[in-house]
Amino acid sequence: MKTRSNLVNRRSLIAGSLGAGLALPALVQPARADSVCVKKPGTPPALEPERLLTDWAWLARYRDENAQLISSKTKVHAVFLGDSITEGWRVKQPDFFAKGNVCRGISAQTTPQMLVRMRADVVDLYPKVVHIMAGTNDIAFNTGPMSVEDTKRNIQSMCDIARANKIRVVLASIPPAAFFPWRTGLETAGTIMALNGWISGYAKATGATYVDYHSAMSNGKGGMKPGLATDEVHPSEEGYEVMRPIAEAAIK
Repeated sequence: MKTRSNLVNRRSLIAGSLGAGLALPALVQPARADSVCVKKPGTPPALEPERLLTDWAWLARYRDENAQLISSKTKVHAVFLGDSITEGWRVKQPDFFAKGNVCRGISAQTTPQMLVRMRADVVDLYPKVVHIMAGTNDIAFNTGPMSVEDTKRNIQSMCDIARANKIRVVLASIPPAAFFPWRTGLETAGTIMALNGWISGYAKATGATYVDYHSAMSNGKGGMKPGLATDEVHPSEEGYEVMRPIAEAAIK
């Protein structure tokens, strides 16, 4: 026999569930022009709370550029998919991305976000090659707790999508970093080296090309060689000068 207390509890749960369901759409409404996005100082645009609720993978970031490339029937040789290390490359060396190479890096992004962008930012451009550099921000937990296995599965899925569309895959190592300035206290050097070992092995097993930036930039202690990074993580102009010939040989 149901007691009055049980009925009250059930009604409360139902009401609460309905209330949560009705309130949810309000959280994901497009931002108004006069709205204020609450964020910590220095938060990358890709991680602004409002953006994470309205365009989590930031598909709009390159939407106009993609449309222009497609409409102009521009031939794309290689798409560089990645995070701030890739995005910063175009800033430091714009000429590298003016001869059939297309930059699709977004600062602070993790592999699940890049995986969502594979169709719009890579496949739809019909490149011959995709250069994937990912993992730094997974290790930093930029979009929440992640395991190494999560990162591996996301990279595998990106490669699966590329191969299914006859796009050759170049898998880049994660560059060295003794620490992350925005996420202190994490063990980075060993984790990066271990994940790079898996990326190298996976590339070999699947016929992808492995690009070893780590060995060329490491100081032998898990960090960057002096002068190759601006903040231990993001390459300087000299850092990109080291990376460029390695990338060119890989995508050739």
